[in-house]
Amino acid sequence: MGQILIKPLLTEKTSDQAENNNAFVFLVDRKANKIEVKKAVEKTYGVTVNKVNTVNVMGKRKVRMTRSSYSVGRTNHFKKAVVYVAAGDTIDLYANI
Repeated sequence: MGQILIKPLLTEKTSDQAENNNAFVFLVDRKANKIEVKKAVEKTYGVTVNKVNTVNVMGKRKVRMTRSSYSVGRTNHFKKAVVYVAAGDTIDLYANI
């Protein structure tokens, strides 16, 4: 398996979770388990991880009308991981932007 952490998910909801609950959300490899995600976050960001929750998000069906008919496709499936870090630790996700 290659890279476990793909990218952090930066939305208004995840920013609120980071401030209030010390919870950070990442897009991860679909084959990664919670233990691998925990080790990858601890190694990459140098924090102590208390808990990891994961969810597989199925891709949505997209329909586009053309002149003669319609075209059907899907968005990609992905896996989200919510990582809860220790009380004193924090992850600066905006450092590389």
